[in-house]
Amino acid sequence: MGHVLEFRKDTVKFLDRMKQKHGDVFTVQLGGFYLTFILDPLSLGTFVKESPEKLDFNTFARNLVERLFGYKSLGNEKDLLMKTSHKHLRGPGLEVLTHAMMCNLQNVMLHNIHSSTDQKTWLEDRLFKYSYKVVFRAGYLSLFGNASHNGEGSVEKAKEKDQAESETLFHEFRKYDQLVPNLAYGVLPPREKMEAERIKAFFWKSLAMQKMKIKDNISRWVWDMQQGRQELGIKESMIDRYMLVLLWVSQGNTGPSAFWLLFFLMKHPEAMAAVTEEVNRVLKESGQEVRRDGPLINVTCDMLSKTPILDSAVEETLRLTAAPLLVRSVLQDMTLKMANGCEYRIRKGDRMAVLPYSAVHLNPEIHPDPHSFKYDRFLNPDGSKKTDFYKGGKRVKYYSMPWGAGVSMCPGRFFANNELKQFVFLMLVYFELELKNPDEKTPDIDVGRLGFGALHPVRDIQFRYRLRF
Repeated sequence: MGHVLEFRKDTVKFLDRMKQKHGDVFTVQLGGFYLTFILDPLSLGTFVKESPEKLDFNTFARNLVERLFGYKSLGNEKDLLMKTSHKHLRGPGLEVLTHAMMCNLQNVMLHNIHSSTDQKTWLEDRLFKYSYKVVFRAGYLSLFGNASHNGEGSVEKAKEKDQAESETLFHEFRKYDQLVPNLAYGVLPPREKMEAERIKAFFWKSLAMQKMKIKDNISRWVWDMQQGRQELGIKESMIDRYMLVLLWVSQGNTGPSAFWLLFFLMKHPEAMAAVTEEVNRVLKESGQEVRRDGPLINVTCDMLSKTPILDSAVEETLRLTAAPLLVRSVLQDMTLKMANGCEYRIRKGDRMAVLPYSAVHLNPEIHPDPHSFKYDRFLNPDGSKKTDFYKGGKRVKYYSMPWGAGVSMCPGRFFANNELKQFVFLMLVYFELELKNPDEKTPDIDVGRLGFGALHPVRDIQFRYRLRF
């Protein structure tokens, strides 16, 4: 077992204790593996840039994917993932997907609101649940398609089916989401293990290729992922399982991040005022306005590129709440060269790991007052993006790593970033927002999620919202 129980209990505290005892580089036993952790921000280049012949990400990732989602990779799919993601999650492909997300976000967000007799009535909800549900449902519909108008008999019936189906999938997804950390570590008790298998089977059926084929507006990213695996000779039943992988990687982190971003803005009035002023200006410059019973607005990629204050608020939110664990398998004996000139021998068969949340994001030398939300932390005085951060007088290249780094850099980060910004953009132009308790304390993070991407709060927050028009 080694240190796995203490590591799981609170990863950051464990790494801090090891650092105080052993320094910036140390090897610990976790379960059946020896992991060498690097905590020096100035020495991450070796880890990030080392050749895959020495440090391999894919073996670890394939094993984790099989354990979590039941998908057995043939081991030759990396090129398909990168090619398809580059084509559809950047450039013109990203513009298409961003437009689909914009339509679905508004359809989900505004569903049933206009039927209210009093447009100025405050509505109350739990912020984590609300944010996660809206972003997940809109993201699912944007990627996996909408119910066919012809198949359902009318546009309205198709929309109602989309609402009902996405609602059901969200609730099942949340159940599975809560099981993931213990499932990844192989410590689920028997009853929860049975529940995990039930939910996986539910999604394999719900996201099956045959169901996708009768939908409208399925994204080219998902479609090409399906078709590419068929061409590789992968069985259809296994491709159905891969659709759960795509759903997870695309939606498992964005909703929780949306919660934190919206909470921090409501918690910090100066941040809310600055971001609200910016999005209103961008909307006005586009020639659009939000009107009662008016057309849906279209926040384009071009508009999203003109929001440096929102960009900084997003990056600051991710700095505080994104905690992926980056792991590599060591394929041959190698030497790790540190920035201070020290060298460490790393053994073949071991693993290397970096937790940027601990090593970089909360490092007070790089980010002063690291536990505080400062919406303009990533802005220069002239309003441009700040990229110069230092530790001990030396510039830190990897000052923010919420999307991973190197070969494990999230290929969908541009779409995920747009999702976050679209959600907040729409919430601010459509609604007045406030915390039900103006003195609400920032909730603690669930330390059991450390290493699994976006962190969750240990409790939800009540908030109020109402239409601006």
